[in-house]
Amino acid sequence: MSQVRFPVLTPEQMTPRQKEVAALIADGPRGGIRGPFAALLHSPELANVVQQVGEYLRFKSTIPPALIELTILVVARHWTSQYEWFAHERVARTKTDLPDHIIVSIQRGEIPHNMTDEQRMVHDFAVGAFKYGAPSGAVFDEVVARFGRPGALDLLALCGYYTMVAMILNTAQVPIPDGGTPPLRERL
Repeated sequence: MSQVRFPVLTPEQMTPRQKEVAALIADGPRGGIRGPFAALLHSPELANVVQQVGEYLRFKSTIPPALIELTILVVARHWTSQYEWFAHERVARTKTDLPDHIIVSIQRGEIPHNMTDEQRMVHDFAVGAFKYGAPSGAVFDEVVARFGRPGALDLLALCGYYTMVAMILNTAQVPIPDGGTPPLRERL
């Protein structure tokens, strides 16, 4: 087993600023310090900025919750971020109406069939952002027509933010809780 890269800080180990930021995160809509935030607290200023951006994108975005979760699942699959997938698959299944067949297809690395127009455009937007560095002009135009330019920016920011989260989780080697099995197979 490799050495823990970002050990969980106990309250006794935290600086006053780390305690302040931990309280902001725990008292916000996340309800606790989980996932990337245990690692991020090692840099409390970064943790504070990251949690603010994430709070906006996940809880205040112009994009509906099911489409936010669809985007996050595409990101988690792209980066094979086991913890990110574990956490957001659960959110997608329990707090949104994102269909099971879409979740399973993304988990397998497949293009889901039978998506609504909104689901397809959000999926294609995220895939294009990863594959080409930007969505195609046609998909971008569809997203702008449906969600406006603020929505297009929210989708781009979701892709970027959750990429950062995936990299933090993967680098920190955050395990699946309770010794759970990693939900994603490694990409070939």
